[in-house]
Amino acid sequence: MISVIIPTKNSETDLVHALSALVPAAAEGVIREVIVVDGGSSDNTEQVADAAGCEWVSLHAPRSERLSFGASRSRRGDWLLFLHPESILESGWHHEAQAFVERASRAPNGDRTVASFRLRYEAFGLSARVSESIAALRSQLLGMPYGNQGLLISRQFYKKLGGHRPLPELEDLDIAKRIGRSRIVFLRAAAVSSGQTEREGVISRLRQALARFCVGTLRIPASVAVKLHG
Repeated sequence: MISVIIPTKNSETDLVHALSALVPAAAEGVIREVIVVDGGSSDNTEQVADAAGCEWVSLHAPRSERLSFGASRSRRGDWLLFLHPESILESGWHHEAQAFVERASRAPNGDRTVASFRLRYEAFGLSARVSESIAALRSQLLGMPYGNQGLLISRQFYKKLGGHRPLPELEDLDIAKRIGRSRIVFLRAAAVSSGQTEREGVISRLRQALARFCVGTLRIPASVAVKLHG
């Protein structure tokens, strides 16, 4: 039913947890294959993927191109789930995803409807909770889920959209913008993310937030805002 595409780069630890959350779905036949498209890892990411039975592909390219290439390599699922390695899907997520897919197969416009997960952060404290609330508001009002919320889309609709465009960043908002708010369903299950790394400076994070605001709120094309994103 579902092919999972995960873009990685030095994601050894994150990938272990992300793949563990997929095991129940694979055991029940909801997930048919997992394709890991790596951008040049120097750690044990490949060994983790191999031990879990994933298909491993190496492609030294931006994440958008790795996502697109992974989709082209997938063969066994009619639906594609794009998932970042730092996102761990909540227990039982596959039951809700399966119900969504079955409903979509019966609805007249179901094959042109996509699903994304709620965003939660691993961190404790008020800052993480505020970030979650902002993410929920952004998702519901603008229909702009970020890549770490996952994207479940039919293979047919993905091809019709032209897939992920070759952008150095903001590929998640670019494809969400082309999908359209009315075609995005947000599931109750959450994708739990490790969040932004502390290594990024304040100026860098402000630039990225401004770039995403321009795409999500001002509807500026991602190809233009990506220069601001840096």
